[in-house]
Amino acid sequence: QVQLVESGGGSVQAGGSLRLSCATSGSTYSRACMGWFRQAPGQEREAVAHIGTGGSRIRYADSVKGRFTISQDNAQNTVYLQMNSLKPEDTAMYYCAASSSVCWYSGVTPPAQYEDWGQGTQVTVSS
Repeated sequence: QVQLVESGGGSVQAGGSLRLSCATSGSTYSRACMGWFRQAPGQEREAVAHIGTGGSRIRYADSVKGRFTISQDNAQNTVYLQMNSLKPEDTAMYYCAASSSVCWYSGVTPPAQYEDWGQGTQVTVSS
């Protein structure tokens, strides 16, 4: 099992940037794939990006491609989501999650594959 704690959310104006962090602890085996997700009120949870072990197999949702960057530190204890050129439609609660299965090769790994989740951090983008 993996424990996950997100931070870095906040309120910004459109065009601004934020960097989210996800501090992890617990089983390394259970972190074969790390993902970022978001959920706006009344909407389904959306997969934003994933990253595999050692920074491999990075994928992004089309809605964030070219604006968001997922990364992890060398010790693989923290996963980041750099968000640039933010838009009002990026407003949501952002979650990180860990999966013991490898990331999907094609497309972004969906929420159902992930076993462990953080509590979320709110991102609000104003126009």
